Amino acid sequence: MLRKLFGLGENAGRTAALRLYDQIVAAARQPVLYAQWNVPDTPLGRFEMVALHMVLFLRRVRDEKGEMAGIAQILTDEFFLDVDHSLRELGISDVGVPKRIKKLARMFYGRAKSYTEALDADDLPALEAALARNVRPGVEQWPETRDLAAYMKDKSVLLASQSVGEFASGRLSFEEPAGT
Repeated sequence: MLRKLFGLGENAGRTAALRLYDQIVAAARQPVLYAQWNVPDTPLGRFEMVALHMVLFLRRVRDEKGEMAGIAQILTDEFFLDVDHSLRELGISDVGVPKRIKKLARMFYGRAKSYTEALDADDLPALEAALARNVRPGVEQWPETRDLAAYMKDKSVLLASQSVGEFASGRLSFEEPAGT
């Protein structure tokens, strides 16, 4: 009770969420995604990769309650604040930002649904199709989609091995432990 009275729980949750978000963004900026797997290194391509990693993390904690649910909400809010900030840096006017945010939110939640359903069903062809449709729309052949789908499956398994306690402390890893 005293933690809530003095706002300590909320600050700790916000601190954890910001740390998690930094790690998600770092994972989304891995050079392999852009240099080897041909994800466009554009604002939209970077949005796609941050969204992909957000989906992986949010899928992992979707059934959690209490503190972790709050952290997941703060994390999601931070993601959209970052999108808002990025749009403004790109020169989108104050009037145009809300409209673009709504469109990007629909895009994000659509991706979350299709990626989560495919991962839950262990349906790699469906995941590949969703990735190709979203990350490289209009490109007929994108062979690296298999690599990205396998990456998502691997990272989903890796996240499942990490404890919620680590997440609540702001620790998250998309990297395999050393020696594996």
